[in-house]
Amino acid sequence: MTQTTNALQTLDTPAVLVDLDVVRRNIARFQSYADQIGMAVRPHIKTHKLPQIALMQLEAGAVGITCQKISEAEAMVAADSRLSDVLITYNILGAEKLAHLRDLAGRVRLTVVADNAVVIDGLSAAFADATAPLRVLVECNTGADRCGVATPQEAAALACRIAGAPGLQFQGLMTYPPANGAAAVQAFMTQAKALIEASGLTVTVVSSGGTPSMMQAGDAPVATEYRPGTYAYNDRSLVARGACDWDDCALTVLATVVSVPSANRAIIDAGSKALTSDLLGLTGYGHVLGRPDIVIDQLSEEHGRLISSGPIRLAVGDKLRIVPNHACVVSNLFDVVQVLEAGVAVATWPVVARGKVT
Repeated sequence: MTQTTNALQTLDTPAVLVDLDVVRRNIARFQSYADQIGMAVRPHIKTHKLPQIALMQLEAGAVGITCQKISEAEAMVAADSRLSDVLITYNILGAEKLAHLRDLAGRVRLTVVADNAVVIDGLSAAFADATAPLRVLVECNTGADRCGVATPQEAAALACRIAGAPGLQFQGLMTYPPANGAAAVQAFMTQAKALIEASGLTVTVVSSGGTPSMMQAGDAPVATEYRPGTYAYNDRSLVARGACDWDDCALTVLATVVSVPSANRAIIDAGSKALTSDLLGLTGYGHVLGRPDIVIDQLSEEHGRLISSGPIRLAVGDKLRIVPNHACVVSNLFDVVQVLEAGVAVATWPVVARGKVT
């Protein structure tokens, strides 16, 4: 039984397939929405880690890119000089990282975040003698309970500390809210903005993000920009949330059936090192396209176990396309992706920012 088009049968597996037709459609959909509500788009490249797709996002209208780590930003900027406006949304600590940050700031328009005085003081020490100040946003916790100051009052206090620190320029506010968190973003950021402006500072940027609720970004109009990441690819977790359909999933993992040891069980050559062990609240480790009866119920490092309530109807050598639970992690597991257009593999792209986690 053939589970993939003939055009993909010769690809070695496991392999990551990226359908550019779907990527373009996903990018255009959100950019169009953001344009309608007057919000800038600054996509997070941690999902794809590819300069080619980042450029597609810029060409569609994005104002710049978001990176999570300095090494990730360095890799993207080195790959293409057109990626020249970068926001790093992570507290940066330590002499080595700060040295890299100082160097990067000399090559691009760079903005970073901070949610505590220790980070601010470190940034200031590194940039005190710089020719241009480093732009800094205060990270705020609007319900995700990860990083971020807990109250608008704390945000205002940190804004003043940034504004008074040598080498730094207070730029605004940033948050990563939970899904359906627009109301909390609007309330927190509106109050924080008012407090900061009352102190005489200007809040130029209010940055929010998150793919699951991106089509409700307009419900928090205080935000000036939005940072979707997974939207370029989508994945099983987003289908489960109702944020997209299977046809909107641009990234799939191509796997080969290597064993059919029983009537209702098969083994593929994609385990946790290809599909990730992330569950994200789901049951099973991916969705086999065209076979909703199959569950990927177990992963070891190099094996994936498929089971069905009835006959599995697979043979050794069959190839399957799987939508992973979490596309972002899959990107970081492979050196290259196979690029598809019109269902045909047309190129192999190195994942430039793979492994860039410092």
